[in-house]
Amino acid sequence: MKITDISVPDYFHKVVDCQWACPAHTPVPEYIRLIAAGRYGDAYMVNWHSNVFPGILGRTCDRPCEPACRRVRVENEPVAICRLKRVAADFKDDIRDRLPKAPAQKNGKRIALIGGGPASLTVARDLAPMGYDCIVFDQDPQSGGMMRTQIPKFRLPESVLDEECQYILDIGIEFVGGKRIDSLKALLAENYDAIFVGCGAPRGRDLEIPGRKEAAKNIHIGIDWLSSVSFGHIDRIGKRVIVLGGGNTAMDCCRSSRRLGGEDVKVIVRSGFEEMKASPWEKEDAMHEDIPIFNYLVPKEFTHDNGKLTGVTFEKVKAVRDAKGRRELVPTGEPDQHFPCDDVLVAVGQENAFPWIDRDCGIEFDQWGMPKVDTRTMASTHPKVFFGGDAAFGPKNIIWAVAHGHEAAISIDRACRGEDINVRPPPQVAVSSQKMGIHEWSYDNEITLDKRYRVPHRDKVISLRDIKTEVELGYDPDLALKEAERCLNCDVQTVFTGQLCIECDACVDICPMDCITFTANGEEAELRGRLQAPAKNLTQDLYIGNSLKTGRVMVKDEDVCLHCGLCAERCPTGAWDMQKYLIDMTHAEHACQLKA
Repeated sequence: MKITDISVPDYFHKVVDCQWACPAHTPVPEYIRLIAAGRYGDAYMVNWHSNVFPGILGRTCDRPCEPACRRVRVENEPVAICRLKRVAADFKDDIRDRLPKAPAQKNGKRIALIGGGPASLTVARDLAPMGYDCIVFDQDPQSGGMMRTQIPKFRLPESVLDEECQYILDIGIEFVGGKRIDSLKALLAENYDAIFVGCGAPRGRDLEIPGRKEAAKNIHIGIDWLSSVSFGHIDRIGKRVIVLGGGNTAMDCCRSSRRLGGEDVKVIVRSGFEEMKASPWEKEDAMHEDIPIFNYLVPKEFTHDNGKLTGVTFEKVKAVRDAKGRRELVPTGEPDQHFPCDDVLVAVGQENAFPWIDRDCGIEFDQWGMPKVDTRTMASTHPKVFFGGDAAFGPKNIIWAVAHGHEAAISIDRACRGEDINVRPPPQVAVSSQKMGIHEWSYDNEITLDKRYRVPHRDKVISLRDIKTEVELGYDPDLALKEAERCLNCDVQTVFTGQLCIECDACVDICPMDCITFTANGEEAELRGRLQAPAKNLTQDLYIGNSLKTGRVMVKDEDVCLHCGLCAERCPTGAWDMQKYLIDMTHAEHACQLKA
């Protein structure tokens, strides 16, 4: 195998699994250590620079970082990364004087942003401090987009949403609420230097089955219904409610129904429980509120009596796989099941709607009616138009919209300066030794054995009374400290210097995970099998170090290393060092141009 070049930015980046899994690449261990130190404002700013919405995401993120957390290598539950993010937001001091401002001298470039959601707000936040005039258009009167209209207040209080949206608007961004864009061609004619489309996936899929038209009065599209609830247009629902769908929108619909008068609320899904798209904790929260989930039932008919909905008939199915392993739902042959209800909420998916994009304006669409968008630059086939968030690649989540916004902002900035948008400025990387004395480190490297701490919830009886009462109470500082101490500091890397090694095997003896081996080099597949502990996880690299006097190589399996620092403490020659790795991802800002 080739000797590992740790100067390549992405090598140690991949080892920090939580940060690598985060679409915005937030430096997770860095802000967790700041929380443990009680430096909540600093932790908030680390998040704000990267993911833009710490308080919002600390409550609503889909948490792609947590399944990647190295803690799951040694126990079942990852560090509560998402809820620790909320701690930074809940206990920060006033950070407004630490936020950027628009320069007095603008650069003369005007950017139109369609949609006031997370993608557009991220683009505006990145560009406004550089002197761009950013004008955000949204059909709703307030900013926030789907964060405001689709996420119930019992999950995301309006005060948190208002605060973090206002931080961005206060940079000097013009927000035009209540303004629907009806023609992209007309907007292009207004001579904006660039246009960003971040309008989300605003249309919920319908179910065209018998009885849909006759019982239409009591059949509601989930995302539209949630919007009406959010704006106060709907404040009640029938006592018996069926929610169709297995995603997070369905979970928000059923839990909202419980708070608006639904006494018998059911979620009915065509797939199996494990295959549902809803996050596991969303399903748990729904079931905790006495909402049963029924699986493998396909709706066949909305039953009605003279136009009044009476229930839904379902066909029982099962999952089978063909010779190629493809899954298919087939009828079981059992009798159909009928569930009586007063209202149905259809939450079976969302799709994009672009009737306002004139087909002769230079935007090409694919066979599914989606704009052709470059996944790296977020550019469309029109040189001035860029996409991001759900509008670009279909429904995902807030953190993906933020990541798209950062990339689009870089592209818009480079395009406006006449530079190639395909050339991306490199990230900035810092690696610094953490050794302060012979056996003293600048970080806490003791591995706590504590299990994951449960986030306190409000009493169910109280929370179900009011749709605006937040259910999760969040960690207090004491619980936050205990949970933060579960972090394994996997951004503090084990760095090996072969010239200093005397091959005494002290590090091998003391390593609690048997992840260090001194051996002859070889092909990867063969080498992985003859290490101190076989390295079976092919998604994780082997760290190969050379310059050993015997001609052997040092091999460390990055998969199971706990970053405990025992190898560096035990090494008599200092061949091992613990060095903190910090990568600052490229954003559209003056500092990033200097880096380039």
